[in-house]
Amino acid sequence: MTDQSALAPRQLVILAALGATLWFAAAVLIRVIGPMGVFEGTSRLWTYLLVIPGTLPFVVLVRHSAGLTSTQHGIGMAVGTATAALLDGIALAWFPQLYGTSVVHVAAAGAVILWGAGVGMMLGFLLDARARRG
Repeated sequence: MTDQSALAPRQLVILAALGATLWFAAAVLIRVIGPMGVFEGTSRLWTYLLVIPGTLPFVVLVRHSAGLTSTQHGIGMAVGTATAALLDGIALAWFPQLYGTSVVHVAAAGAVILWGAGVGMMLGFLLDARARRG
């Protein structure tokens, strides 16, 4: 019996590359919009809420690009998110200027990237659960 959710080496490479690319795009976006006040007051709530629908197209992009089956969304998003989290950790420690110029801005940017990673993984696992239910 084979595990239908196991990923092929080609899929792993694609997922890691997409995770790195999408992480960098998110980091640059956050750097650009951060000074607009998206991490302050009620704007922070809207930023976090908008990450949810804003992440769904990337889940679909990852699915199609890596050729994931209907039960591989969760593991696929986990691989991409793990790559992004590793890069985020490196960037926050050694290249914080990627996110902003103040400690407060860098911390807020890192937090919203972590939120987005969690949202992406949850969406992937929810799609898996939906596919398994039929």
